[in-house]
Amino acid sequence: MAPRRPKGAGAFPKPVESPAPKIPDPSELYAALDLGTNSCRMLIAQPKGSQFHVVDSFSKSVQLGSGLEQSGRLSRSSMARTIQAMRICSQKLKRHKVTRMRLVATEACRRATNGAGFIQQVRRETGLQLEIIEPEEEARLAVISCAPLVSTRTDQLLVVDIGGGSTELVWIDLTSVPHRERPRAIMRLHAGFHPPESPFPAAKVVDWISVPLGVATLRDQFRDVEDDSARFALMSWFFEESLAEFAPYKDEQAREGFQIVGTSGTVTTVAASHLGLKRYDRTKVDGLRMTSDQIDKVIRGYLELGQEGRRRDPRIGQDRQALIMSGSAILQALLRCWPTDRLSVADRGLREGLLYAQMSADGVLEDGPF
Repeated sequence: MAPRRPKGAGAFPKPVESPAPKIPDPSELYAALDLGTNSCRMLIAQPKGSQFHVVDSFSKSVQLGSGLEQSGRLSRSSMARTIQAMRICSQKLKRHKVTRMRLVATEACRRATNGAGFIQQVRRETGLQLEIIEPEEEARLAVISCAPLVSTRTDQLLVVDIGGGSTELVWIDLTSVPHRERPRAIMRLHAGFHPPESPFPAAKVVDWISVPLGVATLRDQFRDVEDDSARFALMSWFFEESLAEFAPYKDEQAREGFQIVGTSGTVTTVAASHLGLKRYDRTKVDGLRMTSDQIDKVIRGYLELGQEGRRRDPRIGQDRQALIMSGSAILQALLRCWPTDRLSVADRGLREGLLYAQMSADGVLEDGPF
């Protein structure tokens, strides 16, 4: 006798429905786009407490500044690559119905003789209106993006943004600011490095500089030097020479109470190498603290690998391997001048600074702890 079939056998299982993610209200969204010498990056986000929640993002290596050192112009191929990336950004902005945004271009467009014409071409072909910002604003935006990483114990702060075409350094004195207020004092710099009188204790910008050397432009300056170690040493020396006009360069800085915040692909790659990550993980890298000795050990390891070894190293990655030594030369020069036990790694930069500045100006961020 055949066994009886269980009751309900063969019936379709009842589906378990997960709630669809809540679509953000377009009126709450902000966008920030950073078109640099090497990359095009965009974030779309909504305010959340004292920070923001990322709704969508885009990042692509477009190498806009390729050949700029030799010709002084943006090439047709680099402009075509960039416009293709900008079309994707335009589609994302339309899809999310974003109306509040800042879209900026930096060093490559500042330096190129056809930079302004390229901005017009972008508007014609994508509908996006880019603005070329000055070095001071670029430095200021990098600073406020790093506010959440500033320690309450920091008296002297150096923020370093190593870009593709330039490097911004900002030295800030926080000694007159109460300890708990120090990260918020950095955020208030969105109003300018020398803001008007305020009832709040202010962070004092001692000096800032924009050096027209980044990972791409510095590499191109010494492309003809064949020996790997010699090229690295020359790049590091050449960058340090460019710091002579930066006021704090003349003073020795005690390690106690001194913090460097480094924001760039170079710094995050060095951090990933230090951690031995085979696959990049932002949650492990952003906010990591390293000492000068730990960074120096990673850089010496890069030199020992040589060009072929760096190309195969999964910790560096294909996109970064061509630029990692020029970036490391900049980083080594800075740490030679100002060794520290507290270099905070920031996987953030201009985009985050643009978002914080817009949201702070609109008063939509809570004035709570970071």
